[in-house]
Amino acid sequence: MDYVVRYGRMRFLSECSAPASLALARGQCVVIRSDRGTELGEVLCPATEKTSSYLDGPATGEILRTATGEDIEHQAIHAVAQEGAFATCQERIARHRLQMKLIDVEILLGRERIVFYYLAERRVDFRELVKDLARFLRTRIEMRQIGVRDEAKLLADYGDCGKPVCCNTHLTVMPPVSMKMAKLQKTTLDPSKISGRCGRLKCCLRYEFDTYQTLEHQLPRIGSQVVTKKGQGRVVAQEVLAQKLVVEFEDRRRIIVGLDELLDVIPPRARPSGPVGRTGRDRGAWIDDDLDLNGDDPGDLADEPA
Repeated sequence: MDYVVRYGRMRFLSECSAPASLALARGQCVVIRSDRGTELGEVLCPATEKTSSYLDGPATGEILRTATGEDIEHQAIHAVAQEGAFATCQERIARHRLQMKLIDVEILLGRERIVFYYLAERRVDFRELVKDLARFLRTRIEMRQIGVRDEAKLLADYGDCGKPVCCNTHLTVMPPVSMKMAKLQKTTLDPSKISGRCGRLKCCLRYEFDTYQTLEHQLPRIGSQVVTKKGQGRVVAQEVLAQKLVVEFEDRRRIIVGLDELLDVIPPRARPSGPVGRTGRDRGAWIDDDLDLNGDDPGDLADEPA
């Protein structure tokens, strides 16, 4: 039988085959052979077609056995050895004068390799560093470059919500996040309040974005002319979650209107663009009313994915 197993400092997911005689439960610690070597993993659930659909090209591995007390003890010894390996690598980086920041180190259970995680602004030639470390540590060395969001995944503990950061609990892929998502959800646009431990926009802004988009598309766009029992007016704002509109009438009155109160909707007309005249209106090519005329508004640029 196959199981979904989580393993490694980066919390990889893999569908691992297990001997038919081995019955495993959720949360059980096992020893697996992955593409990296022999390491400890945690059983999440049996592998099915449904679980496979949630995994983005999962790696395959093999469950060797359930973890024993001796395996746990070896892993604890490796955890202590990691501190020494980290200090050694730091010293070698300084000696070779490499422009890189060492973040973390991981020693696999079988000690087939030691993985060093680092940050760097540009490409680093670390071939001599790897040779130096391999001679000293006497095992295979892997240098893995990561981003700032991965750094939080490795080192961060709790977020502003008071719970463990999502990237270190259940997220396996870092979703792209943009200021557009914050604007649609009408949250604060203060970067200090919507940035996570990594300094980038919080991943949780992505969670409800699809729902907000679906609800937004059910509402007439801002600028639409609508007819209600109280007269004709123009949509000046949307209350997405409440599914209501703020409508301004010709006498400047503004009222909140529900979708069930609309008798007719006239979409906003496109307006010409071109050289800006005295009125400040563009003339020339036709563009849609809801497009960003700035074109390079940094608020709508997506945060780079991990």
